[in-house]
Amino acid sequence: MRLILKLLLVAVLLAPAAGYWLTRPDRVDPEAFAGLTPDVARGETLYYAGGCASCHAAPEAEGEAKLVLAGGHRLESDFGTFVAPNISPDPEHGIGAWSALDLANAMLRGVSPEGRHYYPSFPYTSYIHMSAQDIVDLKAFLDTLPASDTPNAAHDLAFPFTLRRGIGLWKALYLEDDYVLANAATDTVVRGRYLVEGPGHCAECHTPRDAFGGLDRSAWMTGAPNPSGRGSIPAIDPANLSWSESEIAYYLETGFTPDFDSAGGHMARVVENTSQLPEEDRQAIAAYLKALP
Repeated sequence: MRLILKLLLVAVLLAPAAGYWLTRPDRVDPEAFAGLTPDVARGETLYYAGGCASCHAAPEAEGEAKLVLAGGHRLESDFGTFVAPNISPDPEHGIGAWSALDLANAMLRGVSPEGRHYYPSFPYTSYIHMSAQDIVDLKAFLDTLPASDTPNAAHDLAFPFTLRRGIGLWKALYLEDDYVLANAATDTVVRGRYLVEGPGHCAECHTPRDAFGGLDRSAWMTGAPNPSGRGSIPAIDPANLSWSESEIAYYLETGFTPDFDSAGGHMARVVENTSQLPEEDRQAIAAYLKALP
């Protein structure tokens, strides 16, 4: 009995240390970024593939103002409301003082320059598929955009979701770099898989989530409740989307459906971005969606 009590005491004393180790922020390897030369043009393509302005431009922004990534877009969820931050090149309120490595830790690991976990409302579970060169190129393009001195607004969350340290455990469950579509039969589908599961983060809206807010990979692209409580996000897997590849690609270019309807709501913002991609990328996205089981 005395031995059992000693072992229990040791377990109690070690539990905080084990919890601290399990929830520690993980960072990228800096060596992966050594010697990389930024390609601004390629960074612009990644900017539109990722739809950065859809969340990070001011909600009322139109036209050229959408290039000012001042933040402020509110993302509603079952855990509270998250507010997209300023990611303009402003050195104080934006990310102008960040290095490409800082951006990589944010996008690939969900870790701030100060070493704090970001909430997964920032879709780093998708961005983890991006390469070191992708991040370097994207940062170079972001640095060319107008700066904004708009301060960041706080998230509206209730306890215990205000405790960021526990996100380390969430990441252990959901932050993985394997693709859902494990076998891509053609180079076009490989490219589409990268765009959809990576920077495009399409599943963040079109896939349901489990009780802990992680994507249910067994129901990939089968639609999901709208976090705002208004309607639902449609399914875009082959069993539910009857459009052909050419019809999907045309929709991503123009916003017009085969039924002579047009994209609305948040999807209209998505089409504003996908319309800026090369035609072969829209075709690749369509090929990926039709290749899903």
